Amino acid sequence: MDMLKIKISNLELKNPLMLASGILGSYSSSLNLIAKEAGAVVTKSVGLKPRKGYKNPCVINLSCGILNAVGLASPSAEDFSSELLKFKKVCPLIVSLYASNPDEFVRLIDYFPMADGFELNLSCPHAKGYGLEIGRDENLVKRIVRAVKNVTDKPVFVKLSSNMDIVKIGKICEKAKADGVVAINTVKGIAIDIISKKPILSNISGGLSGEAIKPIALKCVWDLFDELKIPIIGCGGISNWRDVVEFILAGASAVQIGSAFFYSYNSIKHIKEGLESYLRINRCTVDDLIGLAHRS
Repeated sequence: MDMLKIKISNLELKNPLMLASGILGSYSSSLNLIAKEAGAVVTKSVGLKPRKGYKNPCVINLSCGILNAVGLASPSAEDFSSELLKFKKVCPLIVSLYASNPDEFVRLIDYFPMADGFELNLSCPHAKGYGLEIGRDENLVKRIVRAVKNVTDKPVFVKLSSNMDIVKIGKICEKAKADGVVAINTVKGIAIDIISKKPILSNISGGLSGEAIKPIALKCVWDLFDELKIPIIGCGGISNWRDVVEFILAGASAVQIGSAFFYSYNSIKHIKEGLESYLRINRCTVDDLIGLAHRS
């Protein structure tokens, strides 16, 4: 028996460690490299048209994490689809999508027949007209999820934010037949330069990721597990195998790893080794641990 194997919807993962969207997900070469160790990989979010994003500086390395306002910079769906044809299918490929309304999300699905699943970005905190701006609209979220589910039989996951009523929106996603939710995206933040006395990011504010947001993400997973029956994928500040165990105990069926890749391309490999040792010592599988902290 493989202690690390899990199943989310109809996706079979060799381990619960996934590449988070926005990190090394723009090119098949990077995705193929990470897929050797990962249970699944999530691409950078893509829309129908190419998007330049915000001007530099758009990423700041802080002592507590990484603050970014990239602004959903991406190629067009057509161009990105051609790039993803080079993905070698070593693990499931989940394509992250952003759009402003249900019709646009539906149109995006047709561009990615190679995808094994989709992640709907309803939580980016720094892109006007997208992400969090529409993810807070309960009626719009319901319409988006239903529209996408009506045109694909592939798993659909919705990425949520701690800057929304996450349990309420999570319930709406579940009722609209989403196959799972991802918690969380980056958290709104700002940095100010004391010499120029101005905000550092060109967009003024951005999204904070990394270790600083782990307790926030963990609490969101905990709260969602108490209310939802669909799988929860934890994301936010995960940098070692202990973090992964915490998220699984809190109720996550899998986790996504993002900012840790800024420090090492081998993040998933090292985390997997530690997680496997923990499971062997405790004589259990990943499935045995999901939500276990709620029962203790």
